Parts: sequence; structure tokens; C-alpha cells
Amino acid sequence: MSDKANISAEVRFQRIAGVAGIVFVLVILGANLVLVPAGLPTPGTESGAAGAFFADHRGLVAAAMAPTPLAWFCAVVFGAGVLTAVRRAERAAGTGWSLVGFAGLLLQNAAFTVIVAIRYALGLAPETRALWVLHDALLALNGTFLALALVGLTLAGRLAGLVPRWHAVIGFLAAALQFTAATLAPVVIDEKGPLGMVGLSGWLLWTIWFGVYGIALLRNSSVAEPA
Repeated sequence: MSDKANISAEVRFQRIAGVAGIVFVLVILGANLVLVPAGLPTPGTESGAAGAFFADHRGLVAAAMAPTPLAWFCAVVFGAGVLTAVRRAERAAGTGWSLVGFAGLLLQNAAFTVIVAIRYALGLAPETRALWVLHDALLALNGTFLALALVGLTLAGRLAGLVPRWHAVIGFLAAALQFTAATLAPVVIDEKGPLGMVGLSGWLLWTIWFGVYGIALLRNSSVAEPA
């Protein structure tokens, strides 16, 4: 395959990855826009109240969570697109931050698969207190994997010129908040309190960072397209 054909294939894949990044954000935001107004329990909520919510809203939870496999699929495609976009710059610099970020995406997918499975299980076994505690612990500790993705892909994107400084600031701030929430997991899951806002703030910045990164891949593909 010629160099021009290789570049064209990379451009097409980056476009797909950019769209995948935007779809990921739309799916996870959509799920939360359905569940949060319905009263989705926050970390630290008493287990009986949390179990009652999932039992009473089993159909709603199932409908909101049904598209999440698409989100996980899109997250992996997005991460692979970033790897494609930055690999030349990283090889020249002798770094591998994109691999760190991609690993973070894979790990957060695995963690959230268990979180969603627990939400389904709570709809059928709401009296199981251990399930809710495990849910809260995983949700908090997942901040570690989000921080890995944020730091790794932000540094790789900066090196390759994909990520402007303001975008990087959002990424690093979100990573700091997520990692702090993971570190404070025992306190956050013990009872409801203001510390839960640390992880929530980091999550909101994570979604902004992710969506903007998807747009950056689309823009980069337009610039890199061969004449």
C-alpha cells in the first residue's frame, strides 16, 4: 500500500474514532439525564434507600443502561484513534503516554461493566447491602482509571499538537479530581457528604474533555487528509 493510501486509511479511522468519542459522551450523558432526575442514589446513600430505588425503577434503569455497551465499544475505538493520531510524534519523542491513556480506558470499561451489572442486580435483590457498598467503592475507585486515561491521552495529544493548552488544563484538572476521589473512596462511600462532589466535578470535566477530544480528532483528520 502506498504512503498516500496509508494516510487516507488513517484519516478515515481518525474520523470514525472522533465520532466514537462524541457518541460515548452522548450515551453516558443520556443515561444520567434519565436516571438523575428520577432520583439515582449518590455514593454514601443508605443501602436500603438505594436498593429501593433500583427495585422501584428497574425498567427505567434497564432502559437507561441498555446503550452502555455501545459507549464502551466507542471508548475503545476512540482510544485506538488517538493512538493512530499520535504514534508518529510519540515514536520521535521516545514516549508512550498514549498507551498509558489507552490502558486507562480499557480499565474504566471493565470497572463500569461491573458497576452496571450491580445496578441490574440491585433491581432484583435490593436487600443485598454488600452490592450497594461494592457499587459505591467501584464508582469511586474507577477515578484511578479515568485519571490514567486523562493524563496519558492529554500528554500524548499535547505532544502531537492535537490538544491545545486549555484542553490540557481541563484534562489535568479532571484527572486530579478523579484521583482525589479514588483516594478518598473509604470516606466517600461511608456516608453522603460534600466530598462526593469531588468525583462528580471530575466526571463532568471528564465528559467535556472527552467530547472535545473527539472533535479534535475530526479536525485533525480534515487537516491530515491527502490532496
